[in-house]
Amino acid sequence: MGNPKLTVGLTYGGKSGEHEVSLQTAFAVMNAFDYDKYEIVPFYITKLGLWKVGKTLSAPFSRIEELKLADAPEDMGTALNAVFSGLSGGEKAVDVMFPLLHGTNGEDGTIQGLFEMANIPYVGAGVLASAAGMDKVVMKKLFAEAGLDQCLYCYFSISAWKRQGHDLITSVEDKLGYPVFVKPANLGSSVGISKAVDKESLIKAVEFAFKYDTKVIIEEFVDARELEVSVLGNDEPEASVPGEIVTSGEYYDYAAKYIDGKSQMLIPAPVDCEVADHLRESALTAFRAIEGSGITRADFFMRKSDGRILINEVNTMPGFTPFSMYPLLWRETGLSYKALLDRMIELALERYEFKQSLKYDNEQ
Repeated sequence: MGNPKLTVGLTYGGKSGEHEVSLQTAFAVMNAFDYDKYEIVPFYITKLGLWKVGKTLSAPFSRIEELKLADAPEDMGTALNAVFSGLSGGEKAVDVMFPLLHGTNGEDGTIQGLFEMANIPYVGAGVLASAAGMDKVVMKKLFAEAGLDQCLYCYFSISAWKRQGHDLITSVEDKLGYPVFVKPANLGSSVGISKAVDKESLIKAVEFAFKYDTKVIIEEFVDARELEVSVLGNDEPEASVPGEIVTSGEYYDYAAKYIDGKSQMLIPAPVDCEVADHLRESALTAFRAIEGSGITRADFFMRKSDGRILINEVNTMPGFTPFSMYPLLWRETGLSYKALLDRMIELALERYEFKQSLKYDNEQ
């Protein structure tokens, strides 16, 4: 007999503005797995946050609609029991969880905390890195501490906005000028982002961003090329070749990423060796700054006026279809999509085994 198959719990959907993106990612991953090595248990989280668990799969779904597990009951107890079964003395329903959730309640440390409490291995960044990578303000503070160059920014909460909105607008104008980009502090896939060119559009953009989060961040406009690097690993991470996004719009918004199909990805990016090396090293610095593990994509600006490299952000659960930047960068670096999935699971199990070796009581 050969080795038994590893049972992987794919978690996708979610109560997030990126629900549909998550379904695309899950469908791609499900269809890329080697079913001679793995079997899949689908965990679908509805837009209302309810969980459904499907039957164990030995072959992928044929249609993306099947991911919604229409025949499965919305039963939190059954779904979470499948996650926690090993902890309660029962036979484990899954060997490793693979969260394919983008944005709030999936990429922000919350579900990672659930898996930690269940004492089950999971793919991707841990609780701290996920939370820090989701909150753009905290992230930028960690980047500053690590000595990474970045653009100027301001931030404030919705309560501060309601109390002193006029003063905050004046402060933004004095520090950043126009144009600026206004973003929810905790969201991805460019959801809720607006460009403001004057006071009126700035107020409108802030109000729009507050529909998605209780904290907004406002960044100076940088006329720059957009470059990205994929990072893979735990204690000894590796960086891919850099790639470049040539956007179809004024900036790389949700439509440019997922809808119009006109943005270009240049892989590898047309930059000289010194710039490529600087980007890769900065990506590793950013990964360590948030105490990353598993995977991360680091996004940079290369300012056109002087070639200066500025880190924009990191993404701890980047888009993961075969046509997404993260796996394409690794393919160019020499790691196929299938091999990348294998490596991500290996890293999850490696981190889990290390944590099991730690002592959490007074045992000598």
